[in-house]
Amino acid sequence: MRRREFITIFASAAGMWPLDTRAEQSAIPVIGFLSSASPNAYSGRVAGFCKGLNESGYIDGQNVTIEFRWAQGQYDRLPGFAADLVSQKVGVIVSSGGDVAALSAKAATSSIPIVTVSGSDPVKAGLVASFNWPGGNVTGASFVATELETKRLEILHDVVPKAGVIGILINPTNPAAESRSKDLQTAARKLELNIHILSASSGSDLETAFAVLIQQRAEALLVSTDSFFTSQRDRLVALAARHALPTIYAWREFVEAGGLVSYGPIIDEVYRQVGIYTGRILKGEKPADLPFLRPTKFELVIYLKTATALGLTIPPLTLALADEVIE
Repeated sequence: MRRREFITIFASAAGMWPLDTRAEQSAIPVIGFLSSASPNAYSGRVAGFCKGLNESGYIDGQNVTIEFRWAQGQYDRLPGFAADLVSQKVGVIVSSGGDVAALSAKAATSSIPIVTVSGSDPVKAGLVASFNWPGGNVTGASFVATELETKRLEILHDVVPKAGVIGILINPTNPAAESRSKDLQTAARKLELNIHILSASSGSDLETAFAVLIQQRAEALLVSTDSFFTSQRDRLVALAARHALPTIYAWREFVEAGGLVSYGPIIDEVYRQVGIYTGRILKGEKPADLPFLRPTKFELVIYLKTATALGLTIPPLTLALADEVIE
């Protein structure tokens, strides 16, 4: 397994760190970090962001302060958090955990620069005018999660080719839920697969969803990209193991926690680039002039121990295409 850099973030039950009065005294720039996720689930991503920020010459606690606001899967908290960061007159707002965070930030300010990690097409989401010329106060990076969902379905079909029913787990409160459902249904028809879409937005929903999957005799599962699911990583992996359900996820963290397979961009690298952009903006560049970034590197990660526990034999071609196979 690769050596990975992690940091530990402590957050209060309110989802934020206390204000750092020393930042006010020294008048150093303040970055507002707005996320729909939880600090524990996003520790590696924040580490990647800080790495990029450091490469730009900024170190948290020395010449910049980061104010974190964590909605912890409760999307309705984001507008209030965004308004709070605007009232603090932060220099830049960094949003993560889906477009709902970026849209909340954009609704709160048209003047403070916003750097976001977008899981969809930022043009269609109304965040920017175009990828090359954002044109407003928003820029960042997008990995277009909806397109990747269909690729994950193909990979899952390759891994479990005889699965009669494949479950799809989606968070209905995610603004992209409807479009992802439609795209996955279209992909399933092309692959001649029978899928069953289930919704979950709370811990109890997850238990219910897996119970329904078993009743429906599902033989595989795709967990859609969502910050709530990321925060429930260990629980989802445990449920998949308990019900012996081969499952594909968006991020390698799931596989590192014992999940079967993941496919997606190298997310920590995406956050590093966002950190670099944030540093450039603090130095005076405008988000309107910084093209929206799109990752070019994606990774397929497979955990062989989990495959063995499930009685699966991963096809040789899939193993050959994997970027990392964890023994």
